[in-house]
Amino acid sequence: MSTPNPLPPPGAELTHYVSPAPFDPMAEPAGATTGLENASQLRLMWIKFKRHRVALISGVFLLLFYASLLITEFLAPYRLDTRNLDFIYAPPQRVRLFHDGSFVGPFVYGQTMHLDMTELRRIYTDDPTNVQRLRFFCRGESYMFWNLVPADLHLFCPAEGGRVNLLGTDRLGRDVFSRILHGARISLTIGLLGTLVSFTLGIVIGGIAGYRGGWFDHGMQRMIEVIQSIPSIPLWMTLAAIIPLSWSPILVYLGITVILGMLDWTGQARAVRSKLFALREEDYVLAAELMGAKSSRIISRHLIPGVMSHLIASASLSVPGMILGETALTFLGLGLRPPVTSWGILLTETRGVNIVALYPWLLWPMAPVILVILAFNFLGDGLRDAADPYR
Repeated sequence: MSTPNPLPPPGAELTHYVSPAPFDPMAEPAGATTGLENASQLRLMWIKFKRHRVALISGVFLLLFYASLLITEFLAPYRLDTRNLDFIYAPPQRVRLFHDGSFVGPFVYGQTMHLDMTELRRIYTDDPTNVQRLRFFCRGESYMFWNLVPADLHLFCPAEGGRVNLLGTDRLGRDVFSRILHGARISLTIGLLGTLVSFTLGIVIGGIAGYRGGWFDHGMQRMIEVIQSIPSIPLWMTLAAIIPLSWSPILVYLGITVILGMLDWTGQARAVRSKLFALREEDYVLAAELMGAKSSRIISRHLIPGVMSHLIASASLSVPGMILGETALTFLGLGLRPPVTSWGILLTETRGVNIVALYPWLLWPMAPVILVILAFNFLGDGLRDAADPYR
């Protein structure tokens, strides 16, 4: 059976059809099925970012971690300075659900302590006869919520007359888990504030150098090369040592933040400069110049938005460096000092080999540092890929 020929025979007159329907310039073009033809840059980035599952999970993890900073006192079972001198260097307590074959609910066994005169250390053993059920959404130690409102509500509390140390205690009997939660406020916020400082300096200096060029650009490039040629850790140590010992903990915190930010702006400035060198030759920039727009307006309204997606991705990758910088400086004794508590300060208690060998649970502050840095790196990779949604 032959198939019909859709084409007219040779020499036949071609027919034309003109639709009588009114023309709608806003109608979707024929064959458009994706629905993304008129999508904004932000929506295209979000669609591309959602496909990067690891980056999406990392973003949710970081969002929850930073949200927890708002309710640290509620999440921590103890205050930052709470001490229990009867349980110094106590090991972590295991949370259990069943006792003697029956379901009890979340609980921990009480611990008994005796001195080992051979090794000169405290030995703790679980007491199965002392079952201490955990309480949830309970009234516990009082605290000042954000130093404004007195409160005593906690997510979980030890049993009446008992204790719960999920990650053990330190040399003063302080709960390591509670101190990690309180230290997250300093370590995580110092990374964001330091990145904000470097981000601002990089955009301002790199934007002017990329748009104006000339002697300012040459001078900035030579200064950036000098800064990048100096090893980071010795330079951090030198600047941190300048901070007076008489400064309050808040001033030291701000000083460390500014130091970390001022030494990390060079990469941002070069990224902005290279992008603006290409964008300043575009027609819309020339049109803005012919209309009499000032250089500051052209940079802020026309050039910087064109590279903002790439800057956000690179900024997310620089936050881990800030966190590691603060941790390293504090670990070396040149950063923050008590009573301020950060993950770096918690790790200073593990500088002795004997401490690590006898009390390994004091290394638990390393876990959130590693997890947060990995999450930021995965998030930065996802944002960097999503910044170019047409690729």
